Amino acid sequence: MGTKNSILLGTLGKYSDRFHTYQPEKSFSERLDIAKSIPRTDGVEPVYPQDLGHEGQNIEILKQSGHDVSAINVNLKGEDLFRAGSFTNPDSSIRKKSIDYMKKAIDISTEFDANMISVCPLIDGSDHPFHVDHMKQWHWAIEAFQEVANYNADVKISIEYKAYEVRNRIILPSMGKTLHFCDRVGSENIGVTMDLGHSLMEQESPTAEMAAAHDAGRLFYIHFNDNNRQADWDMPVGSVNLWETLEAIHFMDKIGYDGWIAYDVFTRAGTGSMAISHTFETMEDLRSLIAKIGDEKIQELRESGDSAYVSKELIKHLL
Repeated sequence: MGTKNSILLGTLGKYSDRFHTYQPEKSFSERLDIAKSIPRTDGVEPVYPQDLGHEGQNIEILKQSGHDVSAINVNLKGEDLFRAGSFTNPDSSIRKKSIDYMKKAIDISTEFDANMISVCPLIDGSDHPFHVDHMKQWHWAIEAFQEVANYNADVKISIEYKAYEVRNRIILPSMGKTLHFCDRVGSENIGVTMDLGHSLMEQESPTAEMAAAHDAGRLFYIHFNDNNRQADWDMPVGSVNLWETLEAIHFMDKIGYDGWIAYDVFTRAGTGSMAISHTFETMEDLRSLIAKIGDEKIQELRESGDSAYVSKELIKHLL
């Protein structure tokens, strides 16, 4: 069984920065219809509550679309109540609200047999020295995820780490700290969403971090995109870090990862649907390139220890 392609539904809607709007707003139903039209799409990743409604008002729309669901993405940053944090908010009622959001997302995930939620704690962390009580934040985070993990042990809670944005430093910025956090929570259903772009931002080697997560039994979910290692630009796969991307795909396939790959790719030109379609095709082409190089050659390159030789041989296979 191979990997399955999922689309983060936000990539098919409005895309803006502080200066310009590049893609128009589209309704939930419109984005589901667009996803249906993109070849190689196996499923979607909707956001709770923005896509699905606080009370799940749009669940029926998703069911009627016929899409499989890879995971429910829980947004704990977008509403004003989370301005000072979600599960690390000094206000215990807000911490409880964030836990309730995750529990609701868990319930929704079971309705679609996804049995997984993905959480990126972007609003939890600090902006400057003496901003927060780090020990309290750490313990609040552990307590929150212990409660969420125990709510339904059959549902995976996948944490998508990121170094910064929204906070200047997010509480779970790296693979190593996130794996340590998972161990502190102590539940088998707590794991990691490996976002290639977030790994690059943290100046990690994505393949090395993927290996650590796999070894820990906590590699639950993978997001593919690209950036310049300075900001989370969500660029098309392989557009900047070609060889890091190629190595990550090779490793992922060698360990037999057969779960979902979701694509967090935005574009300033063309349409979101075309960007995703091109990205799916790029992934196929990169796998063809890996096959062209071959496992025997890859092993030889590793054993050579010669960076100039490795670069020469890899580039030769592009010709």
